[in-house]
Amino acid sequence: MSREVRVRFAPSPTGALHIGGVRTALYNYLFARKTGGKFLLRIEDTDQTRFVPGAEEYIKESLEWLGISPDESPWNPGEYGPYRQSERKEMYMQYAQDLLDKGHAYYAFDTAEELEAMRERLSAARVVSPQYNSITRMQMKNSLTLPADEVKARLESGDPYVIRVKIPRKEEVRLQDNVRGWVMVHSSTLDDKVLMKSDGMPTYHLANIVDDHLMKITHVIRGEEWLPSAPLHVLLYKYFGWEDTMPEFAHLPLLLKPDGNGKLSKRDAEKHGFPLFPLTWTDPATGQVADSFKDQGYLPDAFLNFLAFLGWNPGDHREIFSVEELVDAFSIERIGKSGTKFDIHKAKWYNEQYLRRKSDSELAAYLLADLAKERIEISQEKAEKIAALMKERATFPGDLWKEGRFMLFAPEKFDESVAEKKWNADAVKVLAAFQAKVTALESDLDADTAKHLLQEAAEACEVKLGKIMQAVRLAATGVGAGPDLMQVFEILGKEELAKRIAFALNTLPVNA
Repeated sequence: MSREVRVRFAPSPTGALHIGGVRTALYNYLFARKTGGKFLLRIEDTDQTRFVPGAEEYIKESLEWLGISPDESPWNPGEYGPYRQSERKEMYMQYAQDLLDKGHAYYAFDTAEELEAMRERLSAARVVSPQYNSITRMQMKNSLTLPADEVKARLESGDPYVIRVKIPRKEEVRLQDNVRGWVMVHSSTLDDKVLMKSDGMPTYHLANIVDDHLMKITHVIRGEEWLPSAPLHVLLYKYFGWEDTMPEFAHLPLLLKPDGNGKLSKRDAEKHGFPLFPLTWTDPATGQVADSFKDQGYLPDAFLNFLAFLGWNPGDHREIFSVEELVDAFSIERIGKSGTKFDIHKAKWYNEQYLRRKSDSELAAYLLADLAKERIEISQEKAEKIAALMKERATFPGDLWKEGRFMLFAPEKFDESVAEKKWNADAVKVLAAFQAKVTALESDLDADTAKHLLQEAAEACEVKLGKIMQAVRLAATGVGAGPDLMQVFEILGKEELAKRIAFALNTLPVNA
């Protein structure tokens, strides 16, 4: 292709941005960066009845969180604006008029009651999919069936009307999809879609084609749900005489339920306890709050890496990609046709991998932020030590604090199952000796010293260390499992460790 690659993400501001929409934005962004092209964000708000306050800003903030930066948008306009369809309203009628003049569209004056009566007649005749099409339009009130003078009179008197596309009765519509190959549809299966509504606003079908043409879009990468509309769009390009500049199409596979049976829905997310939206969304009508990937602790880079693999693969065994590496590896040809199961466990795995790759200082920042909410202050050095110790056991940044609380708060109670099995006379004897050695230590306690002192105490008591290690951990942390115990002792320090052991010795009853 000799033209500059230009792609667009064109969401409607009707609510929160679904994960499927985020994936569409990501694939468009990756393709634009891979080809040195431009990525546009266009707000498709032609249906004012479905407009939801705050939704547009939500889209903007979601993409910002993920680092998907449009080259042109309502907030960063280029030479092809405006980038909101509602602000382009005046231009669409001239294109609808062009189709009327060419005989590819017509005025329809049918009332809602007349349309419903038509559908009922067809249903009664056992028509599976009642449509306003090349056959039924000849029984309806439109400029194809009414006398020309009546049509003129209706228009001049301000009678409500819509403009419908005139689909040919017998024509094969072909398009080549970059994901699915050749798609062929017979025009008899298509209906005469409304292009201009009675309120003077265009429908998606007209506005989408006109805007893509005027904005010089070269590739339309969108969800599979738009595939049934693609034949109509191909016809519109033909009717406008824009076939030579018609964009290439790529329809992305569906995101499926975790079990693979059907399209992923909000109900599935609620059932399995995972979010569907990048940022938290509060429905302005109901006040209902929908959880988000960000608030659950997903890192944006990890989330993008996970999302990229929902329908695409690099062709090798690699799974971890930076955004730059995704750009380098991405190609439309490696997008699959089949739907992709949504696996939240894989999303968590990605988050764990990205979390573990962060520096101790970066992880400490997460921990210190959580501690600040609790009005707890610790040094940067201590925060880094805790973060380094806990990162292998964390899925989300918040886990550093949740799972590491025991290093800042001494146990007030102990795991009864561990105490019942492991808290015996040998354990008490070794711990008492160990506590005495720790108390007598003149230098700071580090992990190596702690290990040496504990071994000395066990040898002096003639007890094998392996038999009482769970009891030692129980005394210091209140539980029987956790991260490297000697590192825990180093972080606690000798005074705190000695204090905790003393409390356990004085609290727990000794089992025979």
